[in-house]
Amino acid sequence: MTRLRQRTDVLRGLARLGYGARGMVYLVVGALAVLDAVGAAGQESVDSKGALETILGQPFGKVLLGLVALGLVGHALWRLIQAGADADNHGTDFKGLTVRGGLLVSAITHAALAFFAVSLIFGLGTGGGNGAEDWTAKLLGQSFGRWLVIVVGVVVIGAGCAHIYKGATAGFERYLTLDEEHMRWARPLCQFGLIARGVVFGIIGTFFIIAAWHFNSGEAKGLKGALDTLEAQAYGPILLGVVALGLAAFGVYSLIEATHRRIQAPDLSM
Repeated sequence: MTRLRQRTDVLRGLARLGYGARGMVYLVVGALAVLDAVGAAGQESVDSKGALETILGQPFGKVLLGLVALGLVGHALWRLIQAGADADNHGTDFKGLTVRGGLLVSAITHAALAFFAVSLIFGLGTGGGNGAEDWTAKLLGQSFGRWLVIVVGVVVIGAGCAHIYKGATAGFERYLTLDEEHMRWARPLCQFGLIARGVVFGIIGTFFIIAAWHFNSGEAKGLKGALDTLEAQAYGPILLGVVALGLAAFGVYSLIEATHRRIQAPDLSM
């Protein structure tokens, strides 16, 4: 029993560290995107990889990035458990499977981001290349690859819709232990962050479907591509600025989850 409790405590600790690491990354992404919106961005790429490179450039950057990398590994593990063991009881209906599929995609992307962070620490990685384009090209080269990319796109769009719904209905509240006094300021902030991230996910998922339809991996874009698309629209800097603030708000939401989320650890007795 003691060993089981220790395993559960470690899992919960990794999950909380993971939410904290995700929060740090999105705070930096949001800040970079705001700078880009006002025309003051530097050389950093406005995406998750650019955020990691920015963290590395700070005092004690390797230590900070090492903690973030550990947190990203923890988040990937927790997402995998959420998807496979259904730790949050999403169920096996269409909605539940879509959410769990999004969690699985999240596990893969955060694991890849953790690997990139480690490569930066040891001087083995750079921000070059388009990760979404690269792995989309690999999928398109496989049998039924086009359909696999379409499935990924649908899952990402589904996750985006879930974010928007969760934000609009404040469905996240049941996972938090905040009292109403603190929820008054946290609620709108979390809602803003979830809706902004949902919009970005919707754009990214659409890019995947377009890439599959045209059988052209170059049309698959990640976070940077989504933000660039917003900036290219009418009133683009304003749109980008609003979404950038939303992504920063999502970072704050993640930090709140790091300390106040209910972690329903699955049965680890096996």
